[in-house]
Amino acid sequence: MGRTLLYGLLFLLSISSLAQKKVPILTEIVTDNAKIFTESELDVLRTKLYQFESETTNQLVIFTINELGNETIEQYALNVFNQNKLGQAGKDNGILILFSKLDREVRIEVGYGLESYITDAVASRIIRNTMIPKFKEEDYFSGLDLATDQIIKFLLDPGALEEFKEEMDSEEAAPWWLYGVIGLFLMVFVAAGGFVFYKGYSTFLEILRGMFIGKLAIFRGVFMALFMGMPVIFGLVFMGMPLFFMGLLFGLEDQMNAMVEDLTWIFWGLILFILTTIALVIVKIKRKGDEEIKVSFFKSDKDYMSKTFSSTGTHSFGSGSGSSSSGGFSGGGGSSGGGGASGSW
Repeated sequence: MGRTLLYGLLFLLSISSLAQKKVPILTEIVTDNAKIFTESELDVLRTKLYQFESETTNQLVIFTINELGNETIEQYALNVFNQNKLGQAGKDNGILILFSKLDREVRIEVGYGLESYITDAVASRIIRNTMIPKFKEEDYFSGLDLATDQIIKFLLDPGALEEFKEEMDSEEAAPWWLYGVIGLFLMVFVAAGGFVFYKGYSTFLEILRGMFIGKLAIFRGVFMALFMGMPVIFGLVFMGMPLFFMGLLFGLEDQMNAMVEDLTWIFWGLILFILTTIALVIVKIKRKGDEEIKVSFFKSDKDYMSKTFSSTGTHSFGSGSGSSSSGGFSGGGGSSGGGGASGSW
């Protein structure tokens, strides 16, 4: 039995190793495995790109294939880029243009050292406006020739690159009235989230107050508080969504990414929320004057429960009618890190 299992594992490993595709090793600055170029076109591209490399040390490489197989073009391009170590060690100044004929996809993969120049947005714009129109006409050489001309120009002439970026920004800028529409839309989210949060949080505070003055049993109150935590969280999320969209709208991706990477602000926000909630409960108790702080673990005041949490009673925090205590509450070398852009036609 043990030998059979061992043979089975070895068989599976051999199948897995055979299934793994070898990453192509590039020996030319333009490798045309898809056979989309004529010999003269290959000579034109290779001469231009070798000259660019000799003048700047930047490596701009073209690799054409018939199909990607089971990989995405992003993963395929990244593997080819890093396996062939495009660009110079320490500079990471390589760029790979991967063209897949049958998949009708193309990608510009950019090394770390050039990502500040050929940004994702710039690469995407070159693909959309320069490559794709030519590819739709099956004029693959012109599309790649013009795209390499643009990339070379941008890397040699910072002024041309800045002008190109300004042109992109002006074309992508939304009209003023659209900001007003978006603002109204976001205000609806804030208002809805604020209403849900207020209703849930008011009831949540009342539950804590009831436990602190001994009129709501701790055992029962904990379950009620956990249940009411859902609309509180839901309301906070609704109010926070506009901040997320505003961050995207005003180009604050870096700050938002920093917040995702460092979550200590959630810890401090939770601490502030707990302290504020305790303070509000104590203030509410003090305002009543005649209520002492005490706890009851299992016994609740029936009169208090019916007046405060029944469907006919009035919420003592002024948030409107609550739900029945028996039915619950309502509410709810060179290397690349993957920079670049992809496109299809």
